[in-house]
Amino acid sequence: MPLSRRDFTARTVIAGAGVALTGMVGALATAPGALAADDTTERDEHGRPCEPGYGPLVPDPAGLLALPAGFTYRVITHSGVTKLDSGETTPSNHDGTAAFEGHRGVTLLVNNHELKGKRENWAHPVPLTEGLVYDPAAAGGCTVVEVRRGGEVAEWVGIAGTSTNCAGGATPWGTWLTCEENSDLAGKNGMTKDHGYVFEVDPHDRRANRDPQPVKAFGRYDHEAVVIDPRQGHAYLTEDASGPNGLLYRWTPPRGFHHGRGRLRTLAADAGVLQAAKCIDSSGRFVDDFSRATKIGTVYGVDWVDVPDRDARTVPVRKQFADGVVTRGRKLEGMWWADGGAYFVSSYARAESPGAAHDGQVWFYDPKRRTVRLTVLIGINADPSADGGYDGPDNITVSPYGGLIIAEDGAGLQHLFGATESGRTYPLARNELNNGSAEAPEYSEFTGVCFSPDGRTLYANIQDPGIMLAITGPWRRGH
Repeated sequence: MPLSRRDFTARTVIAGAGVALTGMVGALATAPGALAADDTTERDEHGRPCEPGYGPLVPDPAGLLALPAGFTYRVITHSGVTKLDSGETTPSNHDGTAAFEGHRGVTLLVNNHELKGKRENWAHPVPLTEGLVYDPAAAGGCTVVEVRRGGEVAEWVGIAGTSTNCAGGATPWGTWLTCEENSDLAGKNGMTKDHGYVFEVDPHDRRANRDPQPVKAFGRYDHEAVVIDPRQGHAYLTEDASGPNGLLYRWTPPRGFHHGRGRLRTLAADAGVLQAAKCIDSSGRFVDDFSRATKIGTVYGVDWVDVPDRDARTVPVRKQFADGVVTRGRKLEGMWWADGGAYFVSSYARAESPGAAHDGQVWFYDPKRRTVRLTVLIGINADPSADGGYDGPDNITVSPYGGLIIAEDGAGLQHLFGATESGRTYPLARNELNNGSAEAPEYSEFTGVCFSPDGRTLYANIQDPGIMLAITGPWRRGH
């Protein structure tokens, strides 16, 4: 049922009056240079402002990762260097990652490899492990990394023969949904099967991953990330695409369907209802693009519009809607489920918001109120080659210590940075290997940011050449 203006106004008042109701993150403010929210700066017992974070970043003598004093890192996997249990080397282009608790203290990490196109185009594609291959022509897929007590690491293939595995998302039942950010049909660019799907990977049971099947019910398009509402069973999905910009989707399961390990692959291609978001502002006016919002705390009501042809055989899903029907987003990127809703990223947008251009947003979708609220707005980073600003948010995670940790994919220096519950930002790590600086003009984004199940270790990747890192240190609440 569409939202009426009266419904929307009531929900806006509730959402705007107390985002603290959303719990862990609440009203986040901005990175340097952006429009600030109300001053909710942490203060000491004398009322003096406390600096957020863990202090300045210390250059790394090894030239890999700068961290605050007291923090250390360890390389877990390195493309072309470390090896899988089958003897092949670790694939390249690490991307979305999630951590799961395994047996006897083992941490299981499912790691996407964003490899587009044919296998022969890449030095280190995902190995074609027997029984785990979807399309033998495609280079991408996932590996599962086991970090055992004592530090021993093992790695094996979870799925192979998929394309451009970008982000994805963990499920409430302990599996990983890997997303193809490429929608080539069979016969295009050397592919032998259709792409643009979501696949389920079980890190606990290798046998469950045999004969991989796409979840066609989620649609075929340039998938970025996905989260599952553990109560209602809805899936929320982002699309990283342009010309026109991508969409935020919701999939509603069919009546009587119950989630669980391996059940998504049993769905018919047209099972459930796939819809795209349509936002309206407090005046009842249609919002054509998330990037138009330029003020922290902006709240939109959300309607959901049915997708005409989810498998998009002739017309891409995002092009099936006329202007004025759905709300688009510039580079809809990472997602994370927390606080009863979905945090999602709409990355940099200068053309869409020329009057108050910005370099990225984080939104929170509240399924109970059917609203989205702008919680992070990153201002234009005037000098990406210098520390002090950020741009291009991509993968995100909610920290067990409060706030968000955000992986940067912008110009110049590449960071992991945090946003506290009160809205202040701080640096957490800087890529010193290929960071876009004058000394290292090539750059590589951070990806796959996530905490271990016990919250003691932050995992993150440098995408190129493909390095997974484990970061430990004096974590504390409020940072």
